[in-house]
Amino acid sequence: MKYAVIKRVVIYARVSTEEQAENGYSIDAQLDILRNYCMATQAAVMDEYVDRGVSGKSIDGRYELQRLLKDAEESKFDEVIVWKFNRMARKNIDLLHIVEKLEKNNISFRSYSENFETSTPMGRFALQMMGAVGELERNTIIDNVKMGHRQRARMGFHNGKVPLGYTIVEGKGGSREAKTEVIIVEEEVAIVRYIFEQYAAGHGLKTIANDLNHRGRKTKNGKPFSTTAIRDLLDNPMFVGKIRYNQYENWAEKRRKGKGTDIILVDGHHPPIVSQELWDKVQLLRKKKGALPKKRFEGEYLLTGLIRCPECGAAMTASRTVNRSKDGEKITRMYYSCGRFRSQGSAVCHANSVRKVEAEQAVTERIQQAVTQPDILKKVVQSVNERRSGRIKPLRDELTAVQARIDKLEEKKRKYLELYEIDDIDRDMFSERLSLLNKDLDTELTRRSKLELDLRDDQADPVSLELVHDLMAKFDALLHHSPFQQRKTLMHLIVKKITLDDKKRVCSVDLAFNEETQKHFLSLAPSAENMAEGAFPFSGKASKLKHLFQITI
Repeated sequence: MKYAVIKRVVIYARVSTEEQAENGYSIDAQLDILRNYCMATQAAVMDEYVDRGVSGKSIDGRYELQRLLKDAEESKFDEVIVWKFNRMARKNIDLLHIVEKLEKNNISFRSYSENFETSTPMGRFALQMMGAVGELERNTIIDNVKMGHRQRARMGFHNGKVPLGYTIVEGKGGSREAKTEVIIVEEEVAIVRYIFEQYAAGHGLKTIANDLNHRGRKTKNGKPFSTTAIRDLLDNPMFVGKIRYNQYENWAEKRRKGKGTDIILVDGHHPPIVSQELWDKVQLLRKKKGALPKKRFEGEYLLTGLIRCPECGAAMTASRTVNRSKDGEKITRMYYSCGRFRSQGSAVCHANSVRKVEAEQAVTERIQQAVTQPDILKKVVQSVNERRSGRIKPLRDELTAVQARIDKLEEKKRKYLELYEIDDIDRDMFSERLSLLNKDLDTELTRRSKLELDLRDDQADPVSLELVHDLMAKFDALLHHSPFQQRKTLMHLIVKKITLDDKKRVCSVDLAFNEETQKHFLSLAPSAENMAEGAFPFSGKASKLKHLFQITI
Protein backbone atom coordinates (compact mmCIF):
# COMPACT_ATOMS: atom_id res chain seq x y z
CA MET A 1 0.00 0.00 0.00
CA LYS A 2 1.44 3.36 -1.08
CA TYR A 3 1.22 6.43 1.14
CA ALA A 4 1.20 9.96 -0.32
CA VAL A 5 4.10 12.07 0.87
CA ILE A 6 2.81 15.35 2.28
CA LYS A 7 4.94 18.31 1.19
CA ARG A 8 6.18 20.49 4.05
CA VAL A 9 5.65 24.12 3.01
CA VAL A 10 6.39 27.47 4.66
CA ILE A 11 4.90 30.81 3.71
CA TYR A 12 6.90 34.04 3.39
CA ALA A 13 5.16 37.41 3.18
CA ARG A 14 6.52 40.96 3.18
CA VAL A 15 5.24 44.46 2.59
CA SER A 16 7.05 47.77 2.94
CA THR A 17 5.44 50.80 4.59
CA GLU A 18 5.40 52.67 1.27
CA GLU A 19 3.78 49.79 -0.62
CA GLN A 20 1.08 49.44 2.01
CA ALA A 21 0.35 53.17 1.93
CA GLU A 22 0.53 53.71 -1.83
CA ASN A 23 -0.64 50.44 -3.37
CA GLY A 24 -2.76 48.93 -0.64
CA TYR A 25 -0.73 45.72 -0.43
CA SER A 26 -1.84 43.74 2.58
CA ILE A 27 0.05 41.11 4.57
CA ASP A 28 -3.24 39.51 5.64
CA ALA A 29 -4.41 39.22 2.04
CA GLN A 30 -1.11 37.57 1.01
CA LEU A 31 -1.36 35.10 3.88
CA ASP A 32 -5.01 34.22 3.18
CA ILE A 33 -4.29 33.50 -0.49
CA LEU A 34 -1.28 31.33 0.28
CA ARG A 35 -2.99 29.44 3.13
CA ASN A 36 -5.94 28.61 0.87
CA TYR A 37 -3.58 27.46 -1.88
CA CYS A 38 -1.72 25.15 0.52
CA MET A 39 -5.01 23.74 1.77
CA ALA A 40 -6.18 23.10 -1.80
CA THR A 41 -2.93 21.31 -2.71
CA GLN A 42 -2.93 19.36 0.59
CA ALA A 43 0.44 20.77 1.61
CA ALA A 44 1.32 21.00 5.30
CA VAL A 45 2.11 24.59 6.36
CA MET A 46 4.99 24.23 8.81
CA ASP A 47 5.45 27.94 9.59
CA GLU A 48 4.78 31.49 8.42
CA TYR A 49 7.49 34.15 8.16
CA VAL A 50 6.20 37.72 7.95
CA ASP A 51 8.29 40.89 7.56
CA ARG A 52 6.01 43.89 8.04
CA GLY A 53 6.91 47.40 6.94
CA VAL A 54 10.35 46.35 5.66
CA SER A 55 11.90 47.13 2.27
CA GLY A 56 13.03 44.26 0.08
CA LYS A 57 16.16 46.14 -1.00
CA SER A 58 18.41 44.00 1.24
CA ILE A 59 18.29 41.27 3.91
CA ASP A 60 19.24 43.73 6.70
CA GLY A 61 16.40 44.27 9.15
CA ARG A 62 14.37 41.40 7.67
CA TYR A 63 14.52 39.19 10.74
CA GLU A 64 11.86 36.75 9.58
CA LEU A 65 13.75 36.10 6.34
CA GLN A 66 16.90 35.51 8.39
CA ARG A 67 14.97 33.04 10.55
CA LEU A 68 13.66 31.31 7.42
CA LEU A 69 17.19 30.86 6.05
CA LYS A 70 18.39 29.44 9.39
CA ASP A 71 15.50 26.96 9.41
CA ALA A 72 16.34 26.05 5.81
CA GLU A 73 19.84 25.01 6.91
CA GLU A 74 18.19 22.60 9.34
CA SER A 75 15.89 21.23 6.56
CA LYS A 76 12.69 21.99 8.46
CA PHE A 77 10.63 22.24 5.25
CA ASP A 78 10.61 21.27 1.55
CA GLU A 79 9.31 24.40 -0.16
CA VAL A 80 8.98 28.16 0.33
CA ILE A 81 5.96 29.82 -1.22
CA VAL A 82 5.41 33.57 -1.73
CA TRP A 83 2.59 35.60 -3.21
CA LYS A 84 4.96 37.23 -5.74
CA PHE A 85 8.65 36.58 -6.25
CA ASN A 86 9.51 40.25 -5.49
CA ARG A 87 8.27 39.68 -1.93
CA MET A 88 11.48 37.71 -1.38
CA ALA A 89 13.87 40.28 -2.92
CA ARG A 90 13.77 43.33 -5.15
CA LYS A 91 17.12 42.79 -6.83
CA ASN A 92 17.60 39.83 -9.13
CA ILE A 93 21.05 39.03 -7.76
CA ASP A 94 19.69 38.93 -4.17
CA LEU A 95 16.77 36.74 -5.23
CA LEU A 96 19.04 34.24 -6.98
CA HIS A 97 21.39 34.20 -3.98
CA ILE A 98 18.51 33.36 -1.61
CA VAL A 99 17.12 30.69 -3.92
CA GLU A 100 20.62 29.18 -4.26
CA LYS A 101 20.82 28.89 -0.45
CA LEU A 102 17.46 27.11 -0.43
CA GLU A 103 18.44 24.72 -3.22
CA LYS A 104 21.61 23.73 -1.36
CA ASN A 105 19.30 22.31 1.28
CA ASN A 106 16.99 20.66 -1.31
CA ILE A 107 14.27 23.28 -0.81
CA SER A 108 12.30 24.61 -3.77
CA PHE A 109 10.93 28.14 -4.15
CA ARG A 110 7.43 28.77 -5.51
CA SER A 111 5.66 31.97 -6.57
CA TYR A 112 1.86 31.77 -6.39
CA SER A 113 1.03 34.70 -8.73
CA GLU A 114 3.64 33.89 -11.38
CA ASN A 115 2.82 30.15 -11.14
CA PHE A 116 6.31 28.64 -11.11
CA GLU A 117 8.59 26.76 -8.74
CA THR A 118 12.32 26.07 -8.87
CA SER A 119 12.37 22.28 -8.58
CA THR A 120 12.42 21.99 -12.40
CA PRO A 121 14.81 23.48 -15.01
CA MET A 122 11.96 25.47 -16.58
CA GLY A 123 10.97 26.80 -13.17
CA ARG A 124 14.52 28.01 -12.50
CA PHE A 125 14.63 29.59 -15.97
CA ALA A 126 11.30 31.34 -15.32
CA LEU A 127 12.62 32.66 -12.00
CA GLN A 128 15.70 34.16 -13.65
CA MET A 129 13.68 35.75 -16.45
CA MET A 130 10.96 37.14 -14.18
CA GLY A 131 13.54 38.34 -11.69
CA ALA A 132 15.27 40.27 -14.47
CA VAL A 133 11.93 41.69 -15.67
CA GLY A 134 11.00 42.66 -12.10
CA GLU A 135 14.29 44.44 -11.59
CA LEU A 136 13.86 46.21 -14.95
CA GLU A 137 10.40 47.36 -13.83
CA ARG A 138 11.78 48.60 -10.51
CA ASN A 139 14.65 50.44 -12.20
CA THR A 140 12.21 52.00 -14.68
CA ILE A 141 10.08 53.34 -11.82
CA ILE A 142 13.22 54.70 -10.12
CA ASP A 143 14.29 56.39 -13.38
CA ASN A 144 10.85 57.96 -13.77
CA VAL A 145 11.01 59.33 -10.21
CA LYS A 146 14.51 60.67 -10.87
CA MET A 147 13.27 62.25 -14.10
CA GLY A 148 10.60 64.10 -12.11
CA HIS A 149 13.20 65.24 -9.58
CA ARG A 150 15.51 66.46 -12.35
CA GLN A 151 12.65 68.43 -13.90
CA ARG A 152 11.86 70.03 -10.55
CA ALA A 153 15.53 70.91 -10.11
CA ARG A 154 15.76 72.49 -13.60
CA MET A 155 12.76 74.66 -12.70
CA GLY A 156 14.57 75.83 -9.54
CA PHE A 157 12.68 73.74 -6.96
CA HIS A 158 14.48 71.81 -4.22
CA ASN A 159 14.29 68.01 -3.79
CA GLY A 160 14.67 66.16 -0.51
CA LYS A 161 15.96 67.54 2.79
CA VAL A 162 17.18 71.10 3.23
CA PRO A 163 20.40 72.17 4.99
CA LEU A 164 20.84 74.26 8.12
CA GLY A 165 19.19 77.67 7.71
CA TYR A 166 16.15 76.48 5.77
CA THR A 167 12.93 74.58 6.31
CA ILE A 168 10.13 73.33 4.05
CA VAL A 169 6.53 74.52 4.31
CA GLU A 170 3.43 74.01 2.22
CA GLY A 171 3.63 76.12 -0.93
CA LYS A 172 1.24 78.88 -1.93
CA GLY A 173 1.61 78.38 -5.68
CA GLY A 174 -1.00 76.49 -7.65
CA SER A 175 1.40 74.47 -9.81
CA ARG A 176 2.32 70.89 -9.00
CA GLU A 177 6.03 71.77 -8.74
CA ALA A 178 5.36 74.56 -6.20
CA LYS A 179 3.42 72.44 -3.72
CA THR A 180 6.24 73.00 -1.18
CA GLU A 181 8.23 76.14 -0.41
CA VAL A 182 11.70 76.59 1.10
CA ILE A 183 11.91 79.42 3.65
CA ILE A 184 14.60 80.77 5.98
CA VAL A 185 14.91 79.76 9.66
CA GLU A 186 16.21 82.96 11.27
CA GLU A 187 17.89 81.36 14.31
CA GLU A 188 19.87 79.04 12.02
CA VAL A 189 20.83 81.70 9.47
CA ALA A 190 23.25 83.35 11.92
CA ILE A 191 25.16 80.07 12.30
CA VAL A 192 25.47 79.59 8.53
CA ARG A 193 26.69 83.15 7.96
CA TYR A 194 29.14 82.83 10.85
CA ILE A 195 30.63 79.68 9.28
CA PHE A 196 31.14 81.39 5.93
CA GLU A 197 32.56 84.56 7.49
CA GLN A 198 34.99 82.62 9.70
CA TYR A 199 36.27 80.53 6.80
CA ALA A 200 36.64 83.64 4.64
CA ALA A 201 38.69 85.17 7.48
CA GLY A 202 41.17 82.30 7.20
CA HIS A 203 40.01 79.94 9.95
CA GLY A 204 40.12 76.19 9.29
CA LEU A 205 37.33 73.61 9.38
CA LYS A 206 38.30 72.19 12.76
CA THR A 207 38.67 75.65 14.35
CA ILE A 208 35.16 76.62 13.22
CA ALA A 209 33.65 73.31 14.35
CA ASN A 210 35.38 73.52 17.72
CA ASP A 211 34.18 77.10 18.28
CA LEU A 212 30.55 76.26 17.42
CA ASN A 213 30.61 73.20 19.68
CA HIS A 214 31.96 75.27 22.59
CA ARG A 215 29.00 77.60 22.07
CA GLY A 216 26.59 74.68 22.17
CA ARG A 217 25.46 75.01 18.55
CA LYS A 218 24.12 71.94 16.75
CA THR A 219 23.73 70.71 13.18
CA LYS A 220 20.37 70.23 11.47
CA ASN A 221 20.28 66.72 12.96
CA GLY A 222 20.97 68.00 16.48
CA LYS A 223 24.54 66.70 16.57
CA PRO A 224 27.84 68.53 17.31
CA PHE A 225 29.58 70.08 14.32
CA SER A 226 32.43 68.16 12.68
CA THR A 227 34.92 69.14 9.99
CA THR A 228 32.82 67.16 7.49
CA ALA A 229 29.64 69.03 8.45
CA ILE A 230 31.38 72.41 8.06
CA ARG A 231 32.85 71.39 4.70
CA ASP A 232 29.48 70.25 3.33
CA LEU A 233 27.86 73.54 4.32
CA LEU A 234 30.64 75.60 2.70
CA ASP A 235 30.30 73.62 -0.54
CA ASN A 236 26.50 73.87 -0.78
CA PRO A 237 25.42 76.45 -3.41
CA MET A 238 21.90 76.52 -1.96
CA PHE A 239 23.10 79.24 0.44
CA VAL A 240 23.73 81.59 -2.48
CA GLY A 241 20.29 80.96 -4.01
CA LYS A 242 21.19 78.08 -6.34
CA ILE A 243 19.69 74.60 -6.76
CA ARG A 244 22.19 71.79 -7.34
CA TYR A 245 21.00 68.31 -8.25
CA ASN A 246 22.52 65.04 -9.45
CA GLN A 247 25.92 65.71 -7.92
CA TYR A 248 25.99 62.05 -6.80
CA GLU A 249 24.08 59.06 -8.16
CA ASN A 250 22.98 56.03 -6.09
CA TRP A 251 24.29 57.59 -2.88
CA ALA A 252 23.06 54.71 -0.70
CA GLU A 253 25.32 52.25 -2.54
CA LYS A 254 28.16 54.27 -4.09
CA ARG A 255 28.44 57.21 -1.66
CA ARG A 256 30.93 59.78 -2.96
CA LYS A 257 32.24 57.36 -5.58
CA GLY A 258 29.00 57.80 -7.52
CA LYS A 259 29.94 61.22 -8.88
CA GLY A 260 27.30 62.48 -11.29
CA THR A 261 28.21 63.43 -14.87
CA ASP A 262 25.17 65.63 -15.52
CA ILE A 263 25.07 68.01 -12.54
CA ILE A 264 22.20 70.52 -12.58
CA LEU A 265 22.98 73.99 -11.18
CA VAL A 266 20.29 76.66 -11.66
CA ASP A 267 18.83 79.66 -9.84
CA GLY A 268 16.36 78.57 -7.18
CA HIS A 269 13.08 80.02 -5.93
CA HIS A 270 14.33 80.16 -2.32
CA PRO A 271 16.00 83.20 -0.70
CA PRO A 272 19.83 83.20 -0.42
CA ILE A 273 21.56 83.34 2.98
CA VAL A 274 25.06 84.51 2.01
CA SER A 275 26.08 87.12 -0.54
CA GLN A 276 27.62 86.22 -3.88
CA GLU A 277 30.80 88.08 -2.92
CA LEU A 278 31.24 86.03 0.30
CA TRP A 279 30.45 82.80 -1.53
CA ASP A 280 33.06 83.52 -4.24
CA LYS A 281 35.71 84.31 -1.63
CA VAL A 282 35.03 81.09 0.26
CA GLN A 283 35.09 78.98 -2.92
CA LEU A 284 38.43 80.53 -3.91
CA LEU A 285 39.89 79.57 -0.52
CA ARG A 286 38.38 76.07 -0.74
CA LYS A 287 39.98 75.57 -4.15
CA LYS A 288 43.39 76.83 -2.98
CA LYS A 289 43.38 74.68 0.17
CA GLY A 290 42.15 71.69 -1.81
CA ALA A 291 45.24 71.90 -4.02
CA LEU A 292 47.59 71.68 -1.03
CA PRO A 293 49.19 68.26 -0.40
CA LYS A 294 47.37 66.15 2.16
CA LYS A 295 49.02 65.26 5.46
CA ARG A 296 50.69 61.89 5.14
CA PHE A 297 51.52 59.76 8.13
CA GLU A 298 54.55 57.53 7.84
CA GLY A 299 54.19 54.05 9.22
CA GLU A 300 51.51 51.39 9.23
CA TYR A 301 48.56 51.84 11.58
CA LEU A 302 47.06 48.45 12.36
CA LEU A 303 44.28 49.43 14.77
CA THR A 304 42.67 52.57 13.29
CA GLY A 305 38.93 52.52 13.94
CA LEU A 306 39.21 49.61 16.41
CA ILE A 307 40.64 51.31 19.51
CA ARG A 308 37.96 53.21 21.40
CA CYS A 309 38.53 56.50 23.20
CA PRO A 310 38.44 55.92 26.99
CA GLU A 311 36.54 59.20 27.46
CA CYS A 312 33.80 59.25 24.79
CA GLY A 313 33.98 55.81 23.19
CA ALA A 314 34.62 57.10 19.67
CA ALA A 315 37.00 55.28 17.32
CA MET A 316 40.59 56.51 17.51
CA THR A 317 42.48 57.51 14.37
CA ALA A 318 46.10 57.87 13.30
CA SER A 319 48.03 60.96 14.41
CA ARG A 320 51.64 61.98 14.86
CA THR A 321 53.86 64.70 16.28
CA VAL A 322 57.16 65.90 14.82
CA ASN A 323 59.76 67.37 17.18
CA ARG A 324 63.46 68.12 17.03
CA SER A 325 66.09 66.88 19.43
CA LYS A 326 68.79 69.11 20.93
CA ASP A 327 71.12 68.33 18.05
CA GLY A 328 68.44 69.28 15.50
CA GLU A 329 67.43 65.76 14.49
CA LYS A 330 63.75 65.36 13.51
CA ILE A 331 61.84 62.93 15.76
CA THR A 332 58.44 61.57 14.65
CA ARG A 333 56.15 59.99 17.23
CA MET A 334 53.05 58.10 16.12
CA TYR A 335 49.84 57.83 18.14
CA TYR A 336 46.20 56.82 18.07
CA SER A 337 44.02 59.82 19.01
CA CYS A 338 40.28 60.31 19.57
CA GLY A 339 38.50 60.71 16.22
CA ARG A 340 35.84 63.01 17.68
CA PHE A 341 38.52 65.33 19.09
CA ARG A 342 40.27 65.47 15.72
CA SER A 343 36.99 66.13 13.91
CA GLN A 344 34.93 68.18 16.39
CA GLY A 345 37.46 69.71 18.76
CA SER A 346 37.98 69.94 22.51
CA ALA A 347 34.36 70.90 23.21
CA VAL A 348 33.38 67.31 22.48
CA CYS A 349 36.37 65.31 23.74
CA HIS A 350 40.15 65.36 24.23
CA ALA A 351 43.02 63.81 22.28
CA ASN A 352 43.58 60.93 24.76
CA SER A 353 46.50 59.85 22.58
CA VAL A 354 48.14 56.46 23.06
CA ARG A 355 51.45 55.51 21.48
CA LYS A 356 51.01 53.39 18.36
CA VAL A 357 53.77 50.86 19.12
CA GLU A 358 52.61 50.29 22.70
CA ALA A 359 48.95 49.84 21.76
CA GLU A 360 49.63 47.37 18.93
CA GLN A 361 52.10 45.39 21.05
CA ALA A 362 49.61 45.19 23.94
CA VAL A 363 46.85 43.88 21.64
CA THR A 364 49.00 41.21 19.94
CA GLU A 365 50.40 40.12 23.32
CA ARG A 366 46.87 39.84 24.72
CA ILE A 367 45.89 37.55 21.82
CA GLN A 368 49.05 35.46 22.22
CA GLN A 369 48.47 35.07 25.97
CA ALA A 370 45.02 33.68 25.31
CA VAL A 371 46.60 30.98 23.13
CA THR A 372 49.62 30.11 25.27
CA GLN A 373 48.01 30.24 28.71
CA PRO A 374 45.19 27.66 29.01
CA ASP A 375 43.85 29.10 32.28
CA ILE A 376 43.19 32.48 30.68
CA LEU A 377 41.39 30.97 27.69
CA LYS A 378 39.37 28.66 29.93
CA LYS A 379 38.10 31.64 31.93
CA VAL A 380 37.29 33.49 28.69
CA VAL A 381 35.21 30.58 27.35
CA GLN A 382 33.46 30.15 30.70
CA SER A 383 32.62 33.85 30.69
CA VAL A 384 31.24 33.62 27.13
CA ASN A 385 28.94 30.74 27.97
CA GLU A 386 27.78 32.36 31.24
CA ARG A 387 27.07 35.61 29.42
CA ARG A 388 25.12 33.80 26.72
CA SER A 389 22.99 31.95 29.28
CA GLY A 390 22.60 35.15 31.31
CA ARG A 391 21.18 36.95 28.29
CA ILE A 392 18.34 34.51 27.86
CA LYS A 393 16.14 35.64 30.78
CA PRO A 394 16.22 39.40 29.89
CA LEU A 395 15.47 38.52 26.27
CA ARG A 396 12.58 36.28 27.30
CA ASP A 397 11.23 38.98 29.63
CA GLU A 398 11.40 41.55 26.84
CA LEU A 399 9.76 39.10 24.44
CA THR A 400 6.92 38.62 26.92
CA ALA A 401 6.49 42.40 27.20
CA VAL A 402 6.50 42.79 23.42
CA GLN A 403 3.92 40.02 23.04
CA ALA A 404 1.73 41.76 25.63
CA ARG A 405 1.91 45.00 23.61
CA ILE A 406 1.05 43.09 20.43
CA ASP A 407 -1.99 41.51 22.12
CA LYS A 408 -3.10 44.93 23.39
CA LEU A 409 -2.80 46.50 19.92
CA GLU A 410 -4.72 43.59 18.37
CA GLU A 411 -7.47 44.08 20.96
CA LYS A 412 -7.65 47.80 20.14
CA LYS A 413 -7.96 46.98 16.43
CA ARG A 414 -10.81 44.57 17.20
CA LYS A 415 -12.65 47.21 19.27
CA TYR A 416 -12.34 49.86 16.56
CA LEU A 417 -13.64 47.37 14.02
CA GLU A 418 -16.66 46.66 16.22
CA LEU A 419 -17.33 50.39 16.60
CA TYR A 420 -17.09 50.86 12.84
CA GLU A 421 -19.47 47.97 12.18
CA ILE A 422 -22.17 49.49 14.41
CA ASP A 423 -21.61 53.01 12.93
CA ASP A 424 -20.27 54.43 16.22
CA ILE A 425 -17.20 55.87 14.49
CA ASP A 426 -16.97 57.65 11.13
CA ARG A 427 -14.91 56.25 8.25
CA ASP A 428 -12.12 58.89 8.32
CA MET A 429 -11.47 58.53 12.03
CA PHE A 430 -11.55 54.74 11.74
CA SER A 431 -9.06 54.81 8.86
CA GLU A 432 -6.73 57.18 10.73
CA ARG A 433 -6.77 55.17 13.96
CA LEU A 434 -6.33 51.87 12.12
CA SER A 435 -3.33 53.25 10.23
CA LEU A 436 -1.64 54.36 13.48
CA LEU A 437 -2.37 51.03 15.17
CA ASN A 438 -1.00 49.07 12.21
CA LYS A 439 2.17 51.16 12.26
CA ASP A 440 2.71 50.45 15.98
CA LEU A 441 1.86 46.79 15.43
CA ASP A 442 4.42 46.46 12.62
CA THR A 443 7.10 47.91 14.92
CA GLU A 444 6.30 45.46 17.71
CA LEU A 445 6.10 42.46 15.36
CA THR A 446 9.50 43.32 13.89
CA ARG A 447 10.91 43.64 17.41
CA ARG A 448 9.45 40.24 18.31
CA SER A 449 11.11 38.65 15.25
CA LYS A 450 14.50 40.09 16.22
CA LEU A 451 14.18 38.91 19.83
CA GLU A 452 13.22 35.41 18.70
CA LEU A 453 16.25 35.35 16.41
CA ASP A 454 18.56 36.53 19.24
CA LEU A 455 17.12 33.95 21.62
CA ARG A 456 17.68 31.23 19.07
CA ASP A 457 21.39 32.09 18.78
CA ASP A 458 21.87 32.40 22.55
CA GLN A 459 20.28 29.01 23.20
CA ALA A 460 22.69 27.25 20.85
CA ASP A 461 25.16 24.68 22.17
CA PRO A 462 27.83 26.08 24.55
CA VAL A 463 31.06 27.24 22.94
CA SER A 464 33.77 24.63 23.43
CA LEU A 465 37.26 25.38 24.71
CA GLU A 466 38.80 23.36 21.86
CA LEU A 467 36.99 25.40 19.20
CA VAL A 468 38.02 28.76 20.68
CA HIS A 469 41.63 27.62 21.16
CA ASP A 470 41.75 26.45 17.54
CA LEU A 471 40.40 29.75 16.20
CA MET A 472 42.62 31.86 18.42
CA ALA A 473 45.74 29.86 17.51
CA LYS A 474 45.14 30.31 13.79
CA PHE A 475 44.33 34.00 14.22
CA ASP A 476 47.53 34.51 16.23
CA ALA A 477 49.61 32.61 13.64
CA LEU A 478 48.26 34.72 10.79
CA LEU A 479 48.98 37.93 12.69
CA HIS A 480 52.62 36.88 13.16
CA HIS A 481 53.29 35.63 9.62
CA SER A 482 51.16 37.80 7.31
CA PRO A 483 52.14 41.10 5.65
CA PHE A 484 50.66 44.34 7.00
CA GLN A 485 47.64 44.66 4.70
CA GLN A 486 46.50 41.12 5.51
CA ARG A 487 47.00 41.65 9.23
CA LYS A 488 44.94 44.85 9.09
CA THR A 489 42.19 43.10 7.11
CA LEU A 490 42.09 40.29 9.68
CA MET A 491 41.95 42.77 12.55
CA HIS A 492 38.98 44.58 11.04
CA LEU A 493 37.21 41.32 10.23
CA ILE A 494 37.52 39.73 13.66
CA VAL A 495 38.21 42.48 16.22
CA LYS A 496 35.03 44.36 17.13
CA LYS A 497 36.63 46.92 19.42
CA ILE A 498 39.60 47.54 21.70
CA THR A 499 38.85 49.35 24.95
CA LEU A 500 41.33 51.47 26.90
CA ASP A 501 41.17 52.14 30.63
CA ASP A 502 41.45 55.59 32.26
CA LYS A 503 45.27 55.27 32.17
CA LYS A 504 45.14 54.67 28.40
CA ARG A 505 46.20 51.04 28.64
CA VAL A 506 44.54 48.22 26.70
CA CYS A 507 41.71 47.04 28.93
CA SER A 508 39.89 44.51 26.71
CA VAL A 509 39.82 43.19 23.15
CA ASP A 510 36.42 42.11 21.81
CA LEU A 511 36.57 39.45 19.07
CA ALA A 512 33.73 38.14 16.91
CA PHE A 513 33.90 34.87 14.95
CA ASN A 514 31.35 33.63 12.44
CA GLU A 515 31.07 31.05 9.68
CA GLU A 516 32.54 33.27 6.98
CA THR A 517 35.61 34.44 8.92
CA GLN A 518 36.36 30.87 9.97
CA LYS A 519 35.83 29.40 6.54
CA HIS A 520 37.82 31.93 4.52
CA PHE A 521 40.49 33.21 6.91
CA LEU A 522 41.01 30.82 9.82
CA SER A 523 40.91 27.45 8.15
CA LEU A 524 44.67 26.89 8.06
CA ALA A 525 47.76 28.44 9.61
CA PRO A 526 50.19 30.07 7.16
CA SER A 527 53.13 28.20 5.68
CA ALA A 528 55.79 28.93 3.07
CA GLU A 529 54.34 26.30 0.72
CA ASN A 530 50.86 27.70 0.30
CA MET A 531 51.47 31.41 0.95
CA ALA A 532 50.55 33.14 -2.31
CA GLU A 533 51.37 36.80 -2.48
CA GLY A 534 48.38 38.98 -1.65
CA ALA A 535 46.21 36.02 -0.61
CA PHE A 536 45.19 34.42 2.68
CA PRO A 537 46.39 30.82 3.12
CA PHE A 538 43.53 28.40 2.65
CA SER A 539 43.22 24.74 1.79
CA GLY A 540 40.90 21.95 2.78
CA LYS A 541 37.42 22.23 4.23
CA ALA A 542 36.91 24.27 7.38
CA SER A 543 34.62 23.14 10.15
CA LYS A 544 31.35 25.01 10.18
CA LEU A 545 30.32 27.58 12.79
CA LYS A 546 26.55 27.61 13.08
CA HIS A 547 26.29 30.86 15.02
CA LEU A 548 28.15 34.09 15.51
CA PHE A 549 29.88 34.19 18.89
CA GLN A 550 31.95 36.85 20.60
CA ILE A 551 34.71 36.67 23.19
CA THR A 552 36.51 39.29 25.25
CA ILE A 553 40.16 38.85 26.19
